[in-house]
Amino acid sequence: MRKKEFTTETQRARSKPILFLRVLRVSVVNVLFLLICALAILAQNPAPNPETLKKANPRPAGPTVPKADPFDGATVEKMAGQCVTLDTESGAIVIEMLPAKARETVRSFLNLAATGALDSTTFSRVVKGFVIQGGNLATSEKWSTDLAERMSRHLPDEPSDILHVRGIVSMARGDEPNSATTHFFVLVGAGPHLDGKFTAFGRVINGIEVADAINRAPSENEKPVVPVRIKHAGVAQCQK
Repeated sequence: MRKKEFTTETQRARSKPILFLRVLRVSVVNVLFLLICALAILAQNPAPNPETLKKANPRPAGPTVPKADPFDGATVEKMAGQCVTLDTESGAIVIEMLPAKARETVRSFLNLAATGALDSTTFSRVVKGFVIQGGNLATSEKWSTDLAERMSRHLPDEPSDILHVRGIVSMARGDEPNSATTHFFVLVGAGPHLDGKFTAFGRVINGIEVADAINRAPSENEKPVVPVRIKHAGVAQCQK
């Protein structure tokens, strides 16, 4: 019995190295197989090109530069002779620009008309026998962040020797200097107390009767019961 047991233990001892070699051989084969698979995957999915990564992950764009308006940088000579036609629900009012007297105000008004900012706005204030006031972009049916930004721009005061008589177009402003933005008014009567204080920049050459009709319409506390809307504002050379 002892001899048989000894023989069995010897055989087991001899079989251990053989088993280890077999396991080692299988492990090496597995490693080689995995390595080959990894190489095949890399071949199918090559490392991305750095330029490709730059395109796929662009840096956040910097602040956008505001688009230039049509009359930005325009000379007095270019703006002279330009007329703005306010096509209102009550008829057309044609305003001749006077840039020699109020260059920056004329530039702003031409840009408001040329970009469509005045389209669908209303004459939101009337003072009987005196003025009709427009240019409140908040009354637009196309209210946007662009219109809000335009309303935040302040214009320099440009008073001149132009008298505030019937037909003159001037800028409305607050009590503070240089507080005019987009609000303007058309005089249907004289306003000598405005001379030398407010910026007169235009003159009605056609359609003053339309301004009269807007001024006579029913109103309460200087607010029209039914505000007249500007359907479209356009810029063109004045027709003499």
